[in-house]
Amino acid sequence: MSVQTKIINFMGARKIALAFSALLLIVSIGAMTVNGLKLGLDFTGGSLVEVSYENEADSNQIRDDLEAAGFSNVVVQTFGSSRDILIRLQADHDPKLGNKVLAVLKANTDQHIDLRRNEFVGAQVGDELREQGGLGMLLALFMIMVYVTFRFQLKFSVGAVIALVHDVIIVLGFFALLQLEFDLTVLAAILAVIGYSLNDTIVVSDRIRENFRKLRTETAIEVMNISLTQTLSRTIVTSLTTLLVLVILAIFGGQMIFGFAVALLVGVVVGTYSSIYVAANALLAMGICKEDLIIPPKETHEFVEGEGFEPDGHPSDEVEESEVKP
Repeated sequence: MSVQTKIINFMGARKIALAFSALLLIVSIGAMTVNGLKLGLDFTGGSLVEVSYENEADSNQIRDDLEAAGFSNVVVQTFGSSRDILIRLQADHDPKLGNKVLAVLKANTDQHIDLRRNEFVGAQVGDELREQGGLGMLLALFMIMVYVTFRFQLKFSVGAVIALVHDVIIVLGFFALLQLEFDLTVLAAILAVIGYSLNDTIVVSDRIRENFRKLRTETAIEVMNISLTQTLSRTIVTSLTTLLVLVILAIFGGQMIFGFAVALLVGVVVGTYSSIYVAANALLAMGICKEDLIIPPKETHEFVEGEGFEPDGHPSDEVEESEVKP
């Protein structure tokens, strides 16, 4: 088979890619072990106060004013516009907390400020969210493995799940290393990363399966290189388009979705890399070959010469039933 485009030797760097992935995983797991995730209010419990300013508000100044007043672990975010402020506090339940925060803010500005919301998220709710979020992620990975097994083959499902676990650990490690707040929006982003990476892996796997059945003389490594080269343009276009949108969201979307956008940014980059190297590397390590993907032949029935006769030479039931009467 002649291939029009120049084949890129992706698998020639598979050992370097394996070492790089191992390094990323070690750093990520180490960061999660030493630093841990900086869990947000959704998981740890605490109070949430929303206020609205008359004019544009300074988030950093608000944070400094509240910390100077004795409030600890203050997270200040814009909410919808630069005038709407969302304040998260690691504090016990206090129905009057909103009024206390409002008094501090009014004492440090001449603007008119309205209290919009004062809510408390208990620690028990946080524990339930953390447990259900983890179980949801494990269930998603299991169902993906089942789907890929039926769609392709068991080795493909193992490779896909290894790539997805690789992506999730690195995203979690990134947040643990930089101590970025991990809340429900970030958890949603990680689930979205799983879907994005799976889609990329499915496209690559489909081309690998197709080429294994079409190419007769090429080795497994050559089939991998041809398949990855053929899907490279689609992978690059999809990734760059997605990254462009995510960069805009991270810069202009405000702090409410900053963690979501950053998690997706890291996940898309790592997911694109894992679709090319991690999943394909896993297939080669498991010894994928043409025999694994051969379509089983259909069952055929042989008959002796003469229509309407069974192999033993006797007339078939159809002939007996259709005898012509004199």
